Amino acid sequence: MIEIIPAIDLIDGKCQRLQQGDFEWKTVYPWEPRELALIFYKKGFKRLHLVDLEGAEKKRLVHTAVLRSITQATNLSVDYGGGVRQEADVRAILEAGADYITIGSLAVQEPALLKSWMEQFGGERFILAADIREGKLTTHAWKNESDQDVDDLIESLLPYGLQQVLCTDISRDGMLQGIDRGFYVRLREKFPDLRIIASGGVSSLDDLKMLEQAGIDATVVGKAIFEGMLDLDELIGLTSGGDPS
Repeated sequence: MIEIIPAIDLIDGKCQRLQQGDFEWKTVYPWEPRELALIFYKKGFKRLHLVDLEGAEKKRLVHTAVLRSITQATNLSVDYGGGVRQEADVRAILEAGADYITIGSLAVQEPALLKSWMEQFGGERFILAADIREGKLTTHAWKNESDQDVDDLIESLLPYGLQQVLCTDISRDGMLQGIDRGFYVRLREKFPDLRIIASGGVSSLDDLKMLEQAGIDATVVGKAIFEGMLDLDELIGLTSGGDPS
């Protein structure tokens, strides 16, 4: 059974969602992040994907206080990403109660630094955020494209203990247009032992079924929840709520 991970994206301390990573196309939602996390927790979800969009844009941590408020109020297993650039950031996120740190741009641009953190803090603590647009990795809050192949990047991190990869199809993120099943099928076949988390475009129960049939372990769902396209009670009935061992 696939695990469904609700997402909260943060700008100005508020729950917001972007379309294809574009800050000019953002939607502000009325929920306070801590209260929304409590709703997810009380419904029975085990994990939360928390994204510091503002931090990703500014290249520094912005919302660790929000992270701490959530981890103190719930027992959610939180993965936090956005704005991580130095060892002090890693320590701050872990001290604020996150179980995992999601790394995207830095993994592409400074892989040696990420590998050193994986050796120091444990590879299982880090989730590789592979943000894809038309088959190419992107960096800097999805603004720049990289020539590096996603398969090569994953393979380079496996010896350092990488266990999870979060793949976001940017062309579909925030668009509620469904998923690219073929991409995830290929990734599953290439990396059978890796925990693969899908993100971007999930808008229906059919999308979730397709991901499950493709052998994907988990999926992040954000805008479809906020826009009322997917019901929390239905989702909690479908999710495994599992964590990698």
